[in-house]
Amino acid sequence: MKYYFAPMEGITGYIYRNAHHMFFDQMDVYFTPFIVPTQNRKFTSREINDFLPEHNKDLHVIPQILTNKGDDFIWAAKELKRYGYEEVNLNLGCPSPTVVSKGRGAGFLGEPDLLEAFFDQIFSALDMKVSVKTRIGKDSSEEFGRLMEIYNKYPIEELIVHPRIQKDFYRNEPDWKSVKDAVSISNFPLCYNGNLFSAEDFERFTADFPSIDRVMLGRGLVANPGLVRKIKGGENLEKGRLKAFHDEVLRGYEEIMSGDRNVLFKMKELWAYMIRMFEGGEKHGKRIRKSQNLLEYRTAADRLFVELDLKKSGGSFAGE
Repeated sequence: MKYYFAPMEGITGYIYRNAHHMFFDQMDVYFTPFIVPTQNRKFTSREINDFLPEHNKDLHVIPQILTNKGDDFIWAAKELKRYGYEEVNLNLGCPSPTVVSKGRGAGFLGEPDLLEAFFDQIFSALDMKVSVKTRIGKDSSEEFGRLMEIYNKYPIEELIVHPRIQKDFYRNEPDWKSVKDAVSISNFPLCYNGNLFSAEDFERFTADFPSIDRVMLGRGLVANPGLVRKIKGGENLEKGRLKAFHDEVLRGYEEIMSGDRNVLFKMKELWAYMIRMFEGGEKHGKRIRKSQNLLEYRTAADRLFVELDLKKSGGSFAGE
């Protein structure tokens, strides 16, 4: 089984990835949060810093691109190849309304003819691997059959399937029938993504889908950075290791960001997930959210680690 870390905008950048690899080195691939190529044919400094090889030493990283324009995708992929990347990933899964309204991410799924023309263009122009992360439709799971017909026409390196439609966001149960359909008809390796929040979730999934040999984890892995080690039969996450990981992420952000406010924003975003790992974390989480400077933040975070115990299993995301 291969284990992929899902790209999560604002969270899984290179500071986080390096800290995660330092303390939890079980991941096979890290995907970058999406890169959006623009008409001026320039990456932003933030994007460059995130995919620079020197910022990702010893990591297997695949950049993810978000666009619905073939020329822009081709330009970005070729530029990334100049940096040494042999594979890029197309984002057809982001459900954000601001992304979808521009026909990107999961919004592109609602235009299958345009999507097919896009694939014609990029696969005829590129000599590198292209994988795809997709939802099963924009408005209905019934769209997935047509989408799979399109995907099967092209030499996709692998298809990462998140079995929800755009309007689900991250709510409702995954559509298991669509996963079964994909397994039965796909011409390429399939990777599953969605609702793997614990080792028990993983065991149930592999029992139902024994032929799928790769999974992508996102929210559950951010909540419990040691989840893959547990899935592989290791021990539960230790509080001391989580604290050391937290401190390394904090140190990394302090090194590259100016001012407490920017660092606090990043760390508070992380705690929206990690707080689920602690028994009775609501009051301490509120202290962290209300902290106005790094001194207040460190005091609140240190107090949490001293006073609270970790749950034996990962936090629930039910209903989200």
